[in-house]
Amino acid sequence: MRLELSCQVNQDFLKVKAGFNESLFAKLSPPFPPVNLVRYDGSETGDMVSMELNFFFFKQKWTSTITDNHTNSKEYYFVDEGVELPFFLKSWKHKHRIIKEGSSTIIRDEIEFKAPFGLLSLLLYPALYIQFAYRKPIYKKVFA
Repeated sequence: MRLELSCQVNQDFLKVKAGFNESLFAKLSPPFPPVNLVRYDGSETGDMVSMELNFFFFKQKWTSTITDNHTNSKEYYFVDEGVELPFFLKSWKHKHRIIKEGSSTIIRDEIEFKAPFGLLSLLLYPALYIQFAYRKPIYKKVFA
């Protein structure tokens, strides 16, 4: 399944790039499930991000590796791919794009995911959409 969301912010794309750090990651975590950040190396190829999702009665570990990143005069992106995923995900690939749009910037999340079976992928889609839509007002506030 594919999910794509975009948000425009009024800040230079290189300043937005610099703002993609551990502090922003913490702000982007939704209220549910609560997330405990275990490891945050950054967004360079080879870096790792690991977190623990707390579903109250049980916890799930989620670890991703940054498999690609690139900067040019019009765009910065990095890709994280899941290496240890919660039981409800079989695969995860998330491309974070920061695109120059005149004097402003488009932040685009492009996500490809699979659940262990097709029906669960369909059920996860709206939940993941809500989780990533939650980021838009945070992006607008942080990069105002």
